[in-house]
Amino acid sequence: MENKMFCYQCQETAKGTGCTTLGVCGKTSETSGLQDLLLYTEKGVTAYSTVFRKNGKAKELIKGKVNRYLINSLFITITNANFDDNAILEEIRAGLKLREELKTLATDEEKKEAEKYGTDLVNWYYESDEDLIKFSENQAVVGVLRTENEDIRSLRELVMYGLKGMAAYAEHAFNLGKTSEEIFSFIEKALLATVNNNLTADELVALVMETGEHGVKVMALLDEANTSALGTPEITKVKIGAGKRPGILISGHDLWDLKQLLEQSKDAGIDIYTHSEMLPGHGYPELKKYSHFYGNYGNAWWDQRKDFTNFNGPIVFTTNCIVPPLKNASYKDRVFTTNAAGYPGWKRIKINADGTKDFSEVIELAKTCQPPVEVESGEITVGFAHNQVLSLADKVVENIKSGAIKRFVVMSGCDGRMSQRHYYTDFAKNLPKDTVILTSGCAKYKYNKLNLGDINGIPRVLDAGQCNDSYSWAVVALKLKEVFGLNDINELPIVFNIAWYEQKAVIVLLALLYLGIKNIHIGPTLPGFLSPNVAKVLVENFGIAGITTVEEDLKKFDLYEDSTLAN
Repeated sequence: MENKMFCYQCQETAKGTGCTTLGVCGKTSETSGLQDLLLYTEKGVTAYSTVFRKNGKAKELIKGKVNRYLINSLFITITNANFDDNAILEEIRAGLKLREELKTLATDEEKKEAEKYGTDLVNWYYESDEDLIKFSENQAVVGVLRTENEDIRSLRELVMYGLKGMAAYAEHAFNLGKTSEEIFSFIEKALLATVNNNLTADELVALVMETGEHGVKVMALLDEANTSALGTPEITKVKIGAGKRPGILISGHDLWDLKQLLEQSKDAGIDIYTHSEMLPGHGYPELKKYSHFYGNYGNAWWDQRKDFTNFNGPIVFTTNCIVPPLKNASYKDRVFTTNAAGYPGWKRIKINADGTKDFSEVIELAKTCQPPVEVESGEITVGFAHNQVLSLADKVVENIKSGAIKRFVVMSGCDGRMSQRHYYTDFAKNLPKDTVILTSGCAKYKYNKLNLGDINGIPRVLDAGQCNDSYSWAVVALKLKEVFGLNDINELPIVFNIAWYEQKAVIVLLALLYLGIKNIHIGPTLPGFLSPNVAKVLVENFGIAGITTVEEDLKKFDLYEDSTLAN
């Protein structure tokens, strides 16, 4: 193959078709190849683990080491999660060791069953890192373009990107002690389906929908994990200014890491701030009880170079959303990573055998730093997860029946760097004043600091939380369908105008499609990994569409006449 790399998994992919020399995200062709090889390695592990799982064999090994490997390897390859080639090589070596460990426990019959998925897949092995790097360059074997038929490739990758998002949510739940045998079993099934050349396009379409079904289940699992460990989110006002004490800024998505950091730093004389998708942490009772949990600092992930410079203190990345720093960045020596996240030269916080972490080095560094520079002031409100919204159900229904609330607009998803994304700010500003925005994920940073007011005490922006909390809007929609006695969820006064960036947004989309929600608009561009024929299937069967201009889309959603743009 001519390309050094080929990656088209994120919204920013070069020219909307694929990055072939350097990722727009910042990853090199070498890193991209190693990530491809990691997924190839994982499928080899899966060939054995799926046989053992079916046979009820090596249960403790499967439950512990294999399950974590399945989800962590996928998570490492999510956009902006890990740029550290050494860390990825370490995960590849761990996968080969795990595969061989499983192989030694296998009977001859089990070995034959595993080899059905590909003899090379389960038998290849290299000792040196140099050999691994060389093998990772063989895109015809490990890369996306190994699948020549573009429609089959598109469907396989749609499943893979759904699995990456699913793995992220499963790992957060795993860290909180919640797992699902059904979800791990499906991950194995779907991974191996992507190397099965006998599957037809129709069978892969069915697998895409099954991925969406398990997307709903994994989000429900994580919702249960978060609330059982941290309490049910409450409506909470969060400060966006800065205090006078040194601070630690925690980014990413892992709330268990946030809990541990708060507990370990409670008497250290410093403050803890959330960044980007960690903002919803302020709504959880078990987190908000800490007096040094100060507020949220900065904006969405893509603006971190500016935010991290101004913050002055250490930054902890618990998951993806890393933007490679400039060479002269003042903060590059005070960033820490953990879990699936990694960047060359940044210190790693290791996971102890019992799943805990030691944040003492971060805390001690914070004590030597200057307080954050205050760049804004005020408050934003969080905590409108499904339990909180359903507790207001009578009030919401009353306002719908009276006509005070005429429409809900779901504007969940991801934020990003493209100037075209200002569309979402303008769209929110120009919505009719009888419209309520339902949001989750970091897309909210395009409008959550606007003063959009309320409707009879109900804020016009209801923030359910992180991207995985998009599940909340499905729960709310199903409840409203029941309350109004509707036959079809699409009869509700709800429209979907979703921004996407990476693979967690993909699993959210597939989950919504599985639930039967139609006419979802996706922007700022449609995914580059959708071939024309696959895109056609989504358009014809589900009404998937892109975005145009604010004015045209307000008209399309029947929102223009009462919008501020029209008046």
